Amino acid sequence: VQLQASGGGLVQAGGSVRLSCVASGIRLREYVMGWFRQAPGKERESVASIWRSGTTTDYRDSVKGRFTISRDNAKNTVYLQMNSLRPEDTAVYYCAASRGVYSSDFSAASTYNYWGQGTLVTVSS
Repeated sequence: VQLQASGGGLVQAGGSVRLSCVASGIRLREYVMGWFRQAPGKERESVASIWRSGTTTDYRDSVKGRFTISRDNAKNTVYLQMNSLRPEDTAVYYCAASRGVYSSDFSAASTYNYWGQGTLVTVSS
């Protein structure tokens, strides 16, 4: 199983970035997908999650209205569109796949079974 995240880079505050995560070795439609991030010196935190069908999404409060998670199960890919970026969004972003059920806590890293390698997003002020 491999989750390959890409799309990170250096962007100015107020700018946009779109992250992609391509899965291989699994059928993405069978997994809840999440994006997490980890800033230097900080713990990994949940950013967003999306249900298998894509009909249900969840976001941490600080990114609501700015970030959008989506998925294309036919392409085995999940996306994170990040707009109105702020310097505090600077982090390594990770995608993750979970076999969890509806009652699972998808904001918890322990709920996820597979992780990508991370892609760095740096937002300059």
